[in-house]
Amino acid sequence: MPSWKLVTGMFIGFIGSLVAVAGIGYAMVSIPSENDAAKSQNNVYYWADGTQMVATGTGVNRQNVNIDQIPAAMQWAVISAENKSFYQDSGVDPQGLLRALVNMARGGQTQGGSTITQQFVKNTYLSQEQTLTRKFKEMFISVKVGTKLKKQQILQGYLNTSYFGRGAYGIQAAAQTYYGKDAKDLTPSECAVLAALLKGPTYFDPAGNPDFDKSATQQANTKRSQDRWGWILQQMHNDHHLTDAQYQEAIKQYPMPDGRKATKGMTGQISYLVDTAKKYVLAHSDITETQFDQGGYQIRTTFDKDKVNELAAAVKKVQKDRLDPKHRDLDKYVQFGAASVKPKDGAIVALYGGDGYENGHFTNNADTSGVPVGSTWKPFVLAAAMQYGTYKTEPQGISPLSKYNGDDHLKVFKPDGSYYLNKDNSPFYQNNESKYKWGYISLRKAMEQSINTPFVQLGVDVGLTKVRDVAKASGILDDSFSTLNPSFAIGTSTPSAIRMADAYATFAASGEHADPYSVTSVKKDGQEVPGFTKPKTTTAMDGNVANNVTDVLQNVIQNGTGENAKALGRTAAGKTGTTDSNKSAWFVGYTQQLSTSVAMFRENPKDHELLSMNGTAGVASIHGGDIPTSVWTEYMKGALKNANDQGFPAATEIGKVQDEAGAPTPTPTPSITPSPTASASPSPTPSATNTSPSPTASDTCQWNWGNPCNGTNGGNGNGGTGTGGTTGGGSPTPTPTDTTGTGTTRGNGNGGIFAGQNG
Repeated sequence: MPSWKLVTGMFIGFIGSLVAVAGIGYAMVSIPSENDAAKSQNNVYYWADGTQMVATGTGVNRQNVNIDQIPAAMQWAVISAENKSFYQDSGVDPQGLLRALVNMARGGQTQGGSTITQQFVKNTYLSQEQTLTRKFKEMFISVKVGTKLKKQQILQGYLNTSYFGRGAYGIQAAAQTYYGKDAKDLTPSECAVLAALLKGPTYFDPAGNPDFDKSATQQANTKRSQDRWGWILQQMHNDHHLTDAQYQEAIKQYPMPDGRKATKGMTGQISYLVDTAKKYVLAHSDITETQFDQGGYQIRTTFDKDKVNELAAAVKKVQKDRLDPKHRDLDKYVQFGAASVKPKDGAIVALYGGDGYENGHFTNNADTSGVPVGSTWKPFVLAAAMQYGTYKTEPQGISPLSKYNGDDHLKVFKPDGSYYLNKDNSPFYQNNESKYKWGYISLRKAMEQSINTPFVQLGVDVGLTKVRDVAKASGILDDSFSTLNPSFAIGTSTPSAIRMADAYATFAASGEHADPYSVTSVKKDGQEVPGFTKPKTTTAMDGNVANNVTDVLQNVIQNGTGENAKALGRTAAGKTGTTDSNKSAWFVGYTQQLSTSVAMFRENPKDHELLSMNGTAGVASIHGGDIPTSVWTEYMKGALKNANDQGFPAATEIGKVQDEAGAPTPTPTPSITPSPTASASPSPTPSATNTSPSPTASDTCQWNWGNPCNGTNGGNGNGGTGTGGTTGGGSPTPTPTDTTGTGTTRGNGNGGIFAGQNG
């Protein structure tokens, strides 16, 4: 056992070492200056080609003021809310520091200081690295600040260096940003609102910050701000910093701050590009929003300047041609959101976020949620059906030629034979947009004409969780999904335009998915910030499933609701979408080079609720195949003007033809022995666009989809070319593995629907 002398000596030595270390640390640190904190720099953003896009930051939005220019109410508001013992304490909270140090040593989240002195020290540390070394430095500096500076000097420094949101550092910038006045002119009530922002401007700015956190809506933030405003005023009254009369006057009415304003350089689409890039940086690095807004970063983006301009020009052109808000009330409040993504890569090359910050539009429509996508969701249902099959066929997938009832107003049946009920236990009926009696039609035809009832029943037969899984694997985020009920299959979910463009890029890339990204590198002080490598691709679905979806969506453009996109003049695939009450309309389409989504909607500017577009643009209703498709086509023409038409990979026969119960049994077209002469019987002639309702005729020969069908004129089947009859000169009795007719005059079928019949 060591002697008491040894133990005492060791203890005294340990204490002496601590004192020595503390003394050295205390001597080595210097007191920070609030003026040093004002030396923040701009962040510089660059286009994909390396040229500068914009320099923006906080350097121009910070101005130090003396304590006598800061109202006493503002001083007491932060003291009552943040550090009641400010004028009595030493400036350091030992227990708070110990908790922070222990938590960091254990690898937990970092914690800030709890006193105003410590927060002032933290604010003036521009490096902001969250390390134990910095914490020790902060502790020593806080001790020195507490002993060397007067309390009013500390309070002045704190209020000049604190971040109040909207790029405003310091109380003077905050007063101008939120109330358009100098700090010295703030009322006690306004001071309480600004003091509430110090709790976290993302969540306490009444204007809302839904682009950074969906829970930070205007409504939620306003309530949080009002609650804390009232609490701060109450604390000031309790602490005798407001008289009864002053308190009653201050609490009488909440002083709503001014709306957001555009800062220098943040106009047009630049504001939304910067918004998107900033969100990406914060999500893929350890940089905090406060650090980022202090500036000094160089951000290289994926945005293509020419394509961004092409997209904005396309929206403006169609707006000018079709909308007249000055003379038509129903054209007011119409908004667009759009995004363009590279398949196989994920790079966001262009987006359209709205009319610009300078016009009071601060929500990025390209990266917002809340707008249902409608029938643009149906390709995910079809992909899930081909990937997994239905409860009748799994694990074998089903063919797009499987027939489902396309009539209007149908019950939706569960696998056990029962049907879905409404809340009042009455039968749930799914409706189409029209009451036309389609009868049993192929899923391919149902996609072409965007008929709801087949896809609602198919979604249930496949399993809505599997539909969700396919959409998620393709790039749709969890928080975008709506409730898994039958309507889920026809687009009640609300992903952003960026995510829809990215998900369709998965089809374009034969099932390979890459997450969308907007930043390729970030530098600070010449050093690369880690975390900005290109996203890796993952396999979202079988390649042939994706290729078959593409084949079906090509037919939507060639013969269906997306035929306006044929004006692009090159191979493309896409899908239209329109929602209940005509509150939104979409078109999402792609080539191998670009996948682009366009959303159109009306929104009440007061409560941000969606409004019906019935009557907008002077027409009864807006459809995805109308204005959104026009914007898409106009943009894609410009964006691809110097690119080759790469077509798409060929789709081959897939799945089992599994018709819905009740569908008639198909009768195969009989084989025809070719005549030795070149003559042939005339073939039936379809309508020019195949949109006239003739389900039975249009489905002739689909039973043998993927293999050749015999007829007088050969036609292209989906996944194979049908044999010619006497005209095509092909084999009269093809085997199931025959995929190509032979001869000199094979006909082309309309997207494979009329294979063998209407070559």
